[in-house]
Amino acid sequence: MPVVPSENPARRTFLLDCLRALPGGCVETLGLTFVVLIAVRVFDADPWQKATLVAASSFGLLLSLFPVQLVRRRGWSVNVTTAVLWSVGGAGLLVAAMGGRAMSIFLPSMVCALIGITLSIPLMAQIYRKHYPSENRGRLFASTGVVRKASALIVAAVFGTLLQNDLDNFRWLLLIYAVGCLLMAGCVLAMDRVHLRRANQTKLFGALEHIGQDKVFRQLLTSWMVLGFGNLLCFSLFVEYVSNPAYGYDLSEFMVAFITGSVPEIMFLIFVVGWGIVFDRVNFFIVRIMLNVFFIAGILVYFLGNGVWALCIGIGLHGIARAGGNIAWSLWVTKFAKSEQVAEYMSVHTFLCGVRGVIAPYIAFPAIALIGPKAIGLIGAGLILIATLMIWPNIRLGGGGPTTPVEPDPRAS
Repeated sequence: MPVVPSENPARRTFLLDCLRALPGGCVETLGLTFVVLIAVRVFDADPWQKATLVAASSFGLLLSLFPVQLVRRRGWSVNVTTAVLWSVGGAGLLVAAMGGRAMSIFLPSMVCALIGITLSIPLMAQIYRKHYPSENRGRLFASTGVVRKASALIVAAVFGTLLQNDLDNFRWLLLIYAVGCLLMAGCVLAMDRVHLRRANQTKLFGALEHIGQDKVFRQLLTSWMVLGFGNLLCFSLFVEYVSNPAYGYDLSEFMVAFITGSVPEIMFLIFVVGWGIVFDRVNFFIVRIMLNVFFIAGILVYFLGNGVWALCIGIGLHGIARAGGNIAWSLWVTKFAKSEQVAEYMSVHTFLCGVRGVIAPYIAFPAIALIGPKAIGLIGAGLILIATLMIWPNIRLGGGGPTTPVEPDPRAS
């Protein structure tokens, strides 16, 4: 079977998503590297300010439970709502760029921007579920991931050089990010419209009812909560650890961007398509366990090793895990949820991701100052190991059955 289906809307969605991946990769580097790097080097941010910026995307995940219910209630298309959210993110970035070196403007504007960008995640999952055939959904998503990460790789290197040459260039970076958000919005608007079944009465927290009704979903969410907290505890500190001289490294802006941005993106680029094939063909629980092993190894080498090479190897292993983790995180609900419930399942998943993502940075930054990076690495790896043992008994369950590639518009039924 060809990688790119010939039927519409799968082919159209794939091509537009590849186009969206170019600005998408650029925007992705904001949350991964540059928001903290700018906060540290340009604004000399306090720990709570850095934690707030790291947690901002997780605030968006926390709130992502509600746009799905709003779309269902109002009957809006998933595409339009997603485009509006990305436009809000672009507006926040524009305000931050215009605010200069005023932290009182930068901090709330960036928080609004990052929240707007991440609110769309459950809605995009519904588009993938609607338009992509189940038998190669992972590979299609991974193929666009190659474009996205290639873009991120180039952007990380260029933006790191620009900041190293002149810290005031951060304003140009924010303007570019704002344009990227608008381009992403244009691409999703050009995709065939996707609608959820309209409901005149919806409960604000109605999607959470799936936790009580679906045992496997509940078990996976519990394991993912432990895994995610351990991973986020360490992930929050990747940039802080190598950019703050207090922890033994005094690297240039370019080297910080290269290690925390370029190296994991290179690994992502190399391995993402392979992980996409694995996701489509292998028991989901086995895939999740394999990814956890890479996450554990990467964290231990990064925080417990010595020297720049240890940093590169550790973050590289973490990048390999991110390649598969991005696919599993974005598409796993398509294997377990009914078609009409994909966005709701995903919104529950992202809501709980937001809960731990908001908490973790506020623990991580004080904790690294109190107990040091090595202890943080051991705690994070230990939590991921516990999460792995929690899902081990479920290996026999598999990972979801075949689904219909393209379904009728629910409004017509």
